[in-house]
Amino acid sequence: MGVKLRAIIACVLWGSAFAGAKIGFQYVGPVFLSGLRFMLAGILLFPMIYIYKINIKSQLIHWRFMLLFAFLQTFLQYGLFFMGLDKVPGSTSAIIIGAGPLFVALMAHLTLRDDKLTFRKIIAILLGLSGVVFISLAKGGFSSDNPQFYIGIALLVLSNICGSYTNIMVVKKKSYNLSPVFLTSFANFTGGTLLLITSFFLETPEFKIYPPEFYGALLWLALIPAVSFSLWYTLLQRPEVKVSELNMWKFLIPVTGSILSWILLPGESPDIPSVVGIVIISIALLLLQFKPKTVNSKQ
Repeated sequence: MGVKLRAIIACVLWGSAFAGAKIGFQYVGPVFLSGLRFMLAGILLFPMIYIYKINIKSQLIHWRFMLLFAFLQTFLQYGLFFMGLDKVPGSTSAIIIGAGPLFVALMAHLTLRDDKLTFRKIIAILLGLSGVVFISLAKGGFSSDNPQFYIGIALLVLSNICGSYTNIMVVKKKSYNLSPVFLTSFANFTGGTLLLITSFFLETPEFKIYPPEFYGALLWLALIPAVSFSLWYTLLQRPEVKVSELNMWKFLIPVTGSILSWILLPGESPDIPSVVGIVIISIALLLLQFKPKTVNSKQ
């Protein structure tokens, strides 16, 4: 499976999480749901560790790094994300989360020697962001009527920063030869446990029998990080993959979210701004893939 196809699959899965989260929010708090989701995601990967015959002892040599990674990537990033998503309209949150590739590109430019911003990357990022804005405005635009609105904005921005930094962490620690499956399982289960514990201080979770709709959404929400992060970290460990260019594919997340909303949610249908946004994002991704060939001229 090629780099592009794996990246697309991961981003399509992430894009489907918005609908699942909204279903889950009807029954439990965001932090509690997030904790359940990631604990289950980590457990779902346990069999793969044995199927792939991963040497657990050799992986746990780097337990300090993995604990820090789990804290930042799962506990902080997704704890902040779910709390922010619960306070901000979906359209606004989509714009902020859609700016993720910009955060990654800037951080990579500042921290990695071989991943600098270029004119082509800047144009592609700006086009992608404008596409996200078109789609998001079509879904309702900005709204600041809720007094929690700006707190939600801050939480989502911090979530983006955490997510960008964890991508850089994986690239910088390629020499550790960590298994993407083991790292994903460890980070999801450990971070999910921390989120679940935290939910008892921030929310009032109840352990009871929920409707089948909730369990279906929870299982899907757990499968998303289990599969998508395993794919993503595999790509980040490849020497030819640049973290800034790989993260450009995340512009597909709001596209996927919009299309799935049209298909699955009543009252949702395509509109001109959304279609325009999708076209702009497609152009941005095509621009990123276009690399002019260098012609060697004879002296």
